[in-house]
Amino acid sequence: MASRAPAATGRLLVGFRKWYYNACGFNKLGLLRDDTINEDSDVKEAIRRLPEPVYNDRMFRIKRAMDLSMKHQILPKDQWTKYEEDAHYLEPYLEEVVRERKEREEWQKK
Repeated sequence: MASRAPAATGRLLVGFRKWYYNACGFNKLGLLRDDTINEDSDVKEAIRRLPEPVYNDRMFRIKRAMDLSMKHQILPKDQWTKYEEDAHYLEPYLEEVVRERKEREEWQKK
């Protein structure tokens, strides 16, 4: 019975994550989670490093979402971004930028 509890807890956690993902609402505008990250200097540098097709896709999603938002509309449900399809495309670039910044800060301390 003890082995069933972690599996049930895991399913519950995934269920909550999916519920929260949909409750946030950005997926109804066709956005991905990484499209909604607050753009501080690290994020701006990570965005600058994106491959051109990935950057263009990001800009298309953001412009479409702004247009829908101004019209007080959402996409048809079959076009919503699904939790399982949300790729964290910016994360590797952001991690690299943060690592480089911390490294620079350490060098400047010396």
